[in-house]
Amino acid sequence: MSANSNDAASTVSSDNSPATGPRRRGILGSLREFGPGIIAVLAMMGAGDLVTASVSGSNYGYNLMWLLAASLLIRFVIVNIMGRYQVLNLKNQSIMEGYRDVARWYPWAIGIAAVISGHLLNGYMVRGAGEALAEIFTVGDPFLWSCILVVASIFVICKNVYKTIESIMKLLLAMMTVVFLGLAIYSVPDVGEIVRGTVGFGIPDNTGAIGVFAVALSLIGAVAGSMANFLYPYYVRDKGWRGVGFKKLQRNDILFGISSAIVISLSIWVVGAEILRPNGIEVTNLDDISQALSIHLGAVGGVIFYLGAFGILYSSVVGFANGFPKIIVDCLHIIRPARRERYGDHFEDDPSFKWFSLFILISPIIWAFPGMPGFVTMAVFVTGLQAVVVPLVAIGLLILANKKSHFGEHKANLFENIILVLTTLLTIWVTIQVVIGWF
Repeated sequence: MSANSNDAASTVSSDNSPATGPRRRGILGSLREFGPGIIAVLAMMGAGDLVTASVSGSNYGYNLMWLLAASLLIRFVIVNIMGRYQVLNLKNQSIMEGYRDVARWYPWAIGIAAVISGHLLNGYMVRGAGEALAEIFTVGDPFLWSCILVVASIFVICKNVYKTIESIMKLLLAMMTVVFLGLAIYSVPDVGEIVRGTVGFGIPDNTGAIGVFAVALSLIGAVAGSMANFLYPYYVRDKGWRGVGFKKLQRNDILFGISSAIVISLSIWVVGAEILRPNGIEVTNLDDISQALSIHLGAVGGVIFYLGAFGILYSSVVGFANGFPKIIVDCLHIIRPARRERYGDHFEDDPSFKWFSLFILISPIIWAFPGMPGFVTMAVFVTGLQAVVVPLVAIGLLILANKKSHFGEHKANLFENIILVLTTLLTIWVTIQVVIGWF
């Protein structure tokens, strides 16, 4: 698959401006062209959003809703700048080459973080997806279904066909949106409470099975700070969008993806606040969420939830196994330039891509063994751990996004710079609160 494959209607001239841009199309035509944002956002969402949104809603009602809104805004700013860099940077670089220009140790740090994050993130995605399939089919145990899921996924990711993955993700997005939005509408949410929780900036009492600051850190890590944010510029690269003619399409693409995430995350939160919380159910595993739905909708309610849960989890399994190796191989090529000269700019041509992909897909099966940490506990811990890299990512992006030598007139604006600075400060503050809570 070439980096400029698919339906990119552009060739790039020597000054990095497109000879032609994407063909003008109506709304439906633009929706058909969208893809990188859908793939990246569904991979980013995963269990982190499913668990932290439901835990927050069930434990704290709408009191932390402002943090969800802030996190999604942060994600849009970070990921949009990364995508814009891929489309418009004056040096025709990948995002990781840009970070290398900020500091030479960045490819080492982010490459190692990508290997660890890919393994841990897919660890609870595979476990949770196995649990969902076991509940849907009512035969076999979750570990067996996790193994079946991994084996089946090998045939998807080893094709390295962008279009195939894009089609799968669009189907899963449609299914998830219908399932979770339908459940949220069924619960008849209190719109006034949603508004107050979104603009109130309140910190509720530290109640529930999981501490409020741990939940807050997990929410920031799941939504704003995940290493998965780096996936988007690589999917933009695969799509072949390059040059100023694609600037608007790229922005609308990630805006559509983030908007979809808002609908799904808000819907999951509403289910937690309106269905789980009134029934006194604290979320410690997937079955806790389906239990409340079964009370209201019978057995079909549980099945409906598990279908949505499987969609949100499996989209991440595929997205991570295909996306994280791109980041890792790019870092490897920057550290070892001779390897890029040997295999070229097409990451999938490097044999290490296949091995990293298989590692990120297969090694997480160890977390599905009986007796390993519970799905929800692992999800909150790992997504919270992701938030630790937020300052590293945000500070590097803040410097890169303001390099006129790289970005030219498209460098970060005042609003984007403010968001990046506040993101770093917010994450450091919440992390300190978590550490204080440990002692």
